Amino acid sequence: MKERWKLLLIILIFGAAYYVPWANPVIRRSGLEAFMMLQEYARQHVLTCLIPAFFIAGAIAVFVSQASVLKYFGATAKKILSYSVASVSGTVLAVCSCTVLPLFAGIYSRGAGIGPATAFLYSGPAINVLAIVLTARILGWELGLARAIGAIFFAIITGLLMAFIFRKDDAARAKGELFLPEDEGTGRTLAQDALFMLTLVLILVFAAFAKPAEGSNGIWPAIFAAKWYVTAGLLIVAGFMLKSWFIKEERVTWVQSAWGFMKQIFPLLGAGVLVAGFMLGRPGHAALIPDQYIESLVGGNSLWANLFASVSGALMYFATLTEVPILQGLLGAGMGKGPALSLMLAGPALSLPNMLVIGSVMGAKKTAVFCTIIVILSTIAGMIYGVIAG
Repeated sequence: MKERWKLLLIILIFGAAYYVPWANPVIRRSGLEAFMMLQEYARQHVLTCLIPAFFIAGAIAVFVSQASVLKYFGATAKKILSYSVASVSGTVLAVCSCTVLPLFAGIYSRGAGIGPATAFLYSGPAINVLAIVLTARILGWELGLARAIGAIFFAIITGLLMAFIFRKDDAARAKGELFLPEDEGTGRTLAQDALFMLTLVLILVFAAFAKPAEGSNGIWPAIFAAKWYVTAGLLIVAGFMLKSWFIKEERVTWVQSAWGFMKQIFPLLGAGVLVAGFMLGRPGHAALIPDQYIESLVGGNSLWANLFASVSGALMYFATLTEVPILQGLLGAGMGKGPALSLMLAGPALSLPNMLVIGSVMGAKKTAVFCTIIVILSTIAGMIYGVIAG
């Protein structure tokens, strides 16, 4: 951390200690809610959910070649292949909204069509594997699944619409090839890489398996009872794979990559949880902002509520994963499920700083159309999900 940021942090902490009226009952209750929410995350989500997800993200970043993914965006690639790869690239590349911008600028300036390029631009942060896992874990698997499916379809639809609207500009652009480094052989087969990734995913699934409701029958109580035995067995299998299939340098790079994700995300997530807890509280626990304010703006499933959530998400900046605790607080304060999905689909891929950078790459007109498409699609998806979810 640079010295000026350390100084700013010290000033902010001192200002909070000096000026915040902690004697006020509402402020005191909000402060308690902030740390209660942080404790809830630490106990329920960090060890069994986030830590395995960090190692999965690190494995994706190290063992999946970005060059092999990005090469499909070139002018000579088939459209079906280009849009298919672009729409799921977020899960493969595991990038955040800040990381995707230079990648987008690179592939667009080197000849990628506006359609695949903008599909990738949306998909990158919107389908971040960590965000999908945390959303499903904390906000429910239904909302997590809706976010993943919506983001994939949005990427394809956004890319196709951009390609159609700007087809003349696209045709006039000088078509170049994407100059990317050649893939280096690893000595492993694709099946071995796939089995290793599957093992990591299964470790996450069983470690994070929630306790079934009281009185549940069938297989779920049995799985919960055996979850740690299964997890331990999978860890042994993963260890054997690492020892047999991967060289030491790859193992070290994998751990370093996972640690890099942790260092980047944990401080931001912790700060986001504290702010969300202080402002909104946990579900069922009041904090600084009264519930009626939230209900009046984004309660229910009206067109206004979904549109407001979409526009707010598009303009706000969410550090990686911080949208999850914020939405947890908003849902607990009365936000509708439809507007929650609208905000999640518009928020991670867009922000005001993000728009300025995109505009410098492809121009103000294309950027305005791109943002408008995402806001409209997010609003429509939120209203549909609100009806389905009741």
